[in-house]
Amino acid sequence: MKRVLIFDSGVGGLSVYQEIYTQLPSLQYIYAFDDAGFPYGELPEAVLIERTRHIVSLLVERHYIDLVVIACNTASTVVLPTLRAELSIPVVGVVPAIKPAALISKQKAVGLLATPATVERDYTNQLISQFASDCEVYRIGSTRLVEMAEEKLRGQTVSLDELAGILAPWRGKVDSIVLGCTHFPLIKAEIAQAFGAPVQIVDSGLAIANRVKSLLGEVEFGEQSGLRCNFTYSSAADPHTAALNHSLEALKLGAVQSLNYPSF
Repeated sequence: MKRVLIFDSGVGGLSVYQEIYTQLPSLQYIYAFDDAGFPYGELPEAVLIERTRHIVSLLVERHYIDLVVIACNTASTVVLPTLRAELSIPVVGVVPAIKPAALISKQKAVGLLATPATVERDYTNQLISQFASDCEVYRIGSTRLVEMAEEKLRGQTVSLDELAGILAPWRGKVDSIVLGCTHFPLIKAEIAQAFGAPVQIVDSGLAIANRVKSLLGEVEFGEQSGLRCNFTYSSAADPHTAALNHSLEALKLGAVQSLNYPSF
């Protein structure tokens, strides 16, 4: 049975996991999140690289992983070269879906919704220059939306009024929105409702799932699901809520376990 490790700073990578699982339900999945270092958008690059390298290497060795997905836009922009140099297996990253958003925008006005770090990255500027040079690209960098997605998975209600306030500068300006953080698809319905105007919302989840499928090649679909155990790991020592474990169970993932590694 092939094994895939999906890594993020928090629960945002679950949106990528869902897309991959839909296409490849017979794999074994290990989901790990570094909530002790959350949010990654506020960490120095050197710290981000070391934390990611440490956790991913630990779990690749423990579970004999076949492929790693760094399901975090912020981490993907800085850690992929390090991981690919150290690991002998494929490492897939995520990037904001700027190209498809630009293609579907009739007004040629795109909103990029991401973390403060991602909206300012040189890599993001390169994507805009390469794929959206004919568009006006508006940017909002928000850590609060990341927190909202985390809260939703822990059973809390997302405030539509607060969301509407964050999105207010774009109203009447954009007709497509890029969800440039893997947390944001978890509150996609709330974002659409709070925006209050017709808008097309895109993310990179499906593209990542297609990439994973192409890299793993043929997968045996006849395996009995009862033989598969999917794991979830957290770096934080704090107990996790029953609501989060319930959400994980609904996604066919196991309850959160501690990674038990020395803190940085």
